[in-house]
Amino acid sequence: MVRQEGSKKDTKQAKGETKASNFVVETKEELAKVVWPSRQQLLSESAAVILMVSLVATVIYLVDNLFSWGSGKVF
Repeated sequence: MVRQEGSKKDTKQAKGETKASNFVVETKEELAKVVWPSRQQLLSESAAVILMVSLVATVIYLVDNLFSWGSGKVF
């Protein structure tokens, strides 16, 4: 692989930018590309997650109690 003179990385280092400042700049650029959800979408999806977690926790609790009761009858 041949390294080209005047590449983007060489130019940034020539300007005196450090790796840390380069990281911050690139992070800001990437965050600008993110499509953030609307407030309504955030609330509805959060409610759906909380509901599903509650339902699964309830089912696991009931199955655990069923097996506990069943093992109590057997042993």
